[in-house]
Amino acid sequence: MANQGLLFIPDISGFTRFIHSTEIEHSRMIIQELLETLINTNQIGLEISEIEGDAILFYKFGDMPDLEVLYKQVERMFCEFHKQLMAYDQTRFCQCKACISAADLTLKVITHYGEFAGYNVKNFYKLIGKDIIVAHQLLKNDIEQHEYWLLTNSAAQQPPIGLKQWMQWDSSAKQTENGEIPFYYTQLSQLKNEIQPDPSPRLSIEDKVEMLSFSREYPTDIITLFHAAGDFNYRARWQEGVKKVEEVNHFLPRVGMRSRFSLDSGQVLIFTSSYAYQKDRIEFSETDEKKTSTTYFLMEKVGDNRSRLTLSYHLKKDPVANFVFRLTKKKKMEAAYRQSLQNLDKVVAEIPSFAYDVEDLRKN
Repeated sequence: MANQGLLFIPDISGFTRFIHSTEIEHSRMIIQELLETLINTNQIGLEISEIEGDAILFYKFGDMPDLEVLYKQVERMFCEFHKQLMAYDQTRFCQCKACISAADLTLKVITHYGEFAGYNVKNFYKLIGKDIIVAHQLLKNDIEQHEYWLLTNSAAQQPPIGLKQWMQWDSSAKQTENGEIPFYYTQLSQLKNEIQPDPSPRLSIEDKVEMLSFSREYPTDIITLFHAAGDFNYRARWQEGVKKVEEVNHFLPRVGMRSRFSLDSGQVLIFTSSYAYQKDRIEFSETDEKKTSTTYFLMEKVGDNRSRLTLSYHLKKDPVANFVFRLTKKKKMEAAYRQSLQNLDKVVAEIPSFAYDVEDLRKN
């Protein structure tokens, strides 16, 4: 029939708890990236009807796809989703609760074949029909774990066989006011063991010379100091000579992120960031595109509610260039560094406290 087709819903599990218990802005950005990842992995010509907060309603009119093809779509979405989470957890700068707990998000996929129709409301194409309701009802079920692929009996009359040896299919049913909806499901967690993370990029200057370094202590915890110094929203308020900083290729700061610095002089520079975290020591750096200079930001805990920031500037080892810097630029940059560290006092005093133990938060 012309109005029959596949309904395919990838749903991010843990989204409600994630939104209600974490910083809303960063959780919104993380979910946005994940939803875009799911959309970008569409390889079987699925159309999007709606993005429903934590889920995407995909559809495709026509015959039910072959289960092998459908599984490959599920596999790719699931793996790319978790690859994104793993990469962000390993490379993120931010230590807020949203960014730390993002790694706990999971993905389930609902597939149902049925009858439905569409209609236009201005620029929006909406789906209607009892099977649309059925697909949404299946998002709430009695499956305890939340990393699975669910197939209704209309999509598969019996448990699929021959897809993957590790797959174990179970059957269940959703009780609704209109009757029982039987389905099969299999857990997908095994796929995470097959994900190969991308290699870490080489970002630093291997042969470099420290040209200057300054430190200052602040009456705050190390996480709050990290956010004050590292958050681009604050950078123009404290770093001398910086007019604006914009991220080039990521919504949230992470290793390998490129950022555009607009300076008061009118100059525009692109820097790439790296980052390393320990409980009482956080360091990140910004290296220019040509890998000629790197600025290091080192934060260390020095006491209860007291931390130290050290700014150090390094140049690629080049005797002539290093001599010219000392002769013509060093004195001016020293003054800028001292003033920048003083300017940071006000930012530290004004921003919300991030005083929590990151390791304890991970355990919880």
